[in-house]
Amino acid sequence: MSLTHLRWGSDELSLLVSLDPAGPARLLAVGEAAGLPDPEREPELCARLASRALPLVEVQTAGGGRLGTSGKRHVDGALSRGLRCTGYEEADDGGDRDEGGGGGVVRTLKVRMADDATGVRVTALYRLHGAVPVLHAEAYVENGGDAPVTLEYVSSLTLANLARRLPAGARWEDGLSLWLAANPWSGEFRWSRATLAERGLYDVGMVAYGQTGSKNRVAVTSTGSWSSSEYLPMGCLEATATGRALLWQIEHNGSWHAEVGDRFDDVYLALSGPTDREHQWRRRLAPGDAFRTVPAALAVVPEGGLEAAVGALTAHRRATRRAHSDHERLPVVFNDFMNSLMGEPSTKALLPLVDAAAAVGAEVFCVDAGWFDDEPPGTVGPGGVPGWWDAVGDWEESRRRFPGGLGEVIDRIRGAGMVPGLWLEPEVVGVRGAVAAALPEEAFFRRDGVRVVEWGRYQLDLRHPAARAHLDGVVDRLVRDYGVGYLKLDYNIDIGAGTDGPDGTDSPGDGLLGHNRAYLDWLDGVLDRHADLVLESCAAGGSRTDHATLSRLPIHSVTDQQDFRLLPAVAAASPTAVTPEQAAIWAYPQPEHTPADLSTVLVSAMLGRVHLSGRPDLLNPEGTALVRDALAAYKTYRHLLPDALPHWPLGLPAWRDGILALALTTADGTTLLALWRRAGAPESVTVPLPGADANARTRVLFEAGARTRVEWDGGGRVLGVGLPVEGSAVLVAVGVAGWV
Repeated sequence: MSLTHLRWGSDELSLLVSLDPAGPARLLAVGEAAGLPDPEREPELCARLASRALPLVEVQTAGGGRLGTSGKRHVDGALSRGLRCTGYEEADDGGDRDEGGGGGVVRTLKVRMADDATGVRVTALYRLHGAVPVLHAEAYVENGGDAPVTLEYVSSLTLANLARRLPAGARWEDGLSLWLAANPWSGEFRWSRATLAERGLYDVGMVAYGQTGSKNRVAVTSTGSWSSSEYLPMGCLEATATGRALLWQIEHNGSWHAEVGDRFDDVYLALSGPTDREHQWRRRLAPGDAFRTVPAALAVVPEGGLEAAVGALTAHRRATRRAHSDHERLPVVFNDFMNSLMGEPSTKALLPLVDAAAAVGAEVFCVDAGWFDDEPPGTVGPGGVPGWWDAVGDWEESRRRFPGGLGEVIDRIRGAGMVPGLWLEPEVVGVRGAVAAALPEEAFFRRDGVRVVEWGRYQLDLRHPAARAHLDGVVDRLVRDYGVGYLKLDYNIDIGAGTDGPDGTDSPGDGLLGHNRAYLDWLDGVLDRHADLVLESCAAGGSRTDHATLSRLPIHSVTDQQDFRLLPAVAAASPTAVTPEQAAIWAYPQPEHTPADLSTVLVSAMLGRVHLSGRPDLLNPEGTALVRDALAAYKTYRHLLPDALPHWPLGLPAWRDGILALALTTADGTTLLALWRRAGAPESVTVPLPGADANARTRVLFEAGARTRVEWDGGGRVLGVGLPVEGSAVLVAVGVAGWV
């Protein structure tokens, strides 16, 4: 059988795949259907693309390694080069259970390959959701032979020929820019752009001498159980001249790896979950065993760069998450932790906060850390943390803190018209906790037969039925006994490479992967039993910002940032990774705040999910009125957020920028614009809004202190804004909808 080609997909995004019965199937090109090469009219071009393309799935095994090159790169695996294409299947589905926002047909493509020498069978699986230009990819490896095979690397998605559409004469090292997002604790979403050359990847000229390329790569890796504690599991390749962009996300709540490299005078991308080289991951497949990779998604847009690709990926996130009523209701949540009680709740401290939160318009009241703590106030344990830190895990109320029972506070919350909530850190057990002694050894992470300890905590292994039964019992009891409708699920340690399992035979990385998947399955089980329960995702702020988690949990805490002057840079960039209707952002008013301060405090949260905290019980009447007015304004437009798409009219915010702007374009054509003026920044700014209607009206939705000057220039599609006071912020609507 001769080489054939398959064009598959939609008008918005299609693939060109070579199907070689004598070799592996290869992805030659991806993009809008009209821009793909035609194998019949352009056979030489397709042959050239095939010569540089990678197998659909890169596989490296302990007994095979790589061929044709060496180094740290995860391409040219010997097993994947020995694959041959055995067929493919296409299917269209009218929708599935995760159609939360995209709608339309779900198209599926499976391409099958096999290695005759080992009996290994490999399947590449791709999905497209409606007209969303985002490719969802994963792979399966099955051992169909009669001897064990040890996997060391399996890609979720590989794609080469990424420089093929650069202008004639352009060098890929300068013509392609790579966006990456550092994600430090309390300074999340720090995107930066640099050419491949500026990131250290050059054409070294060795292809002319028979070599594959530089052997170099730009690699971003996350190791451990915090999926985003250093970098977001995302990146974007953008063509400088045209704005064509490929934005990816690895949809996994544990270790992952992404690399961009050069190969045969072109550029490739390889995405995966854990690997042997980076994460101590290996998977031994006995005959008949199979392995599934973590998913990855790739948004491809012909123009508009990173910002346009973020819009596409936002639509994908909505289309592939679990449906939940919270996505539509978007209630205002009060949480007593941040710049408030800070882990010292009690009946005496909480009751005034309950009344104050209800008075300004909160709809959920979550009692945060410490409600279970019987240590004397102010007790500090090892490492400078609260005394309860290394004793968590039982999740029983403290009688010292709540002499009349926690139910007294819960009843007050419910009586004030709010939904009660509680904080949990379910995956950890303190070394002094009773649960640490009650559960079997196999229910915890272990390495070399020893329980892994991190900062006074053990890590539960949710593959073990006793660990899962413990957590199920806790959640079911809290829902039954207290009637809670909201649980904040925190996670404040990174347990490292993983666990070698109950019998010591797992690789640590594979043990962690198994737990990661068991945790997601546990979340699904909780929501299957308690469909209306709202589960909040949190991990030391934004240290677990990944779509695997956010596709299940309806709300996500994006940061632990306590300084209201620094928070806008985090809030304004958060829609790059979290849909606005899921992004919980702190608003923590304090009695010493001026009206200008309060405008910054409140506006920072008003284009996401308002997480009210601070001390509303201590505000003066003017401050109370401002908080009440902000929440009342929020409730007039929040129903538009679940369909809104983000853009950044002044560019993505740098950490020290003086003026920051975030805009959301809603389904009715309105632009919601948040603008912050920091200390030292000019009073006036011109904000381009090219997508707004020339005849748009403007409305200031919220301001505090001095009045904002707003002037719309319909001809130039620019908004002039004057913020008279340094350190203030404003929220403006621009549009022709009747409510503007």
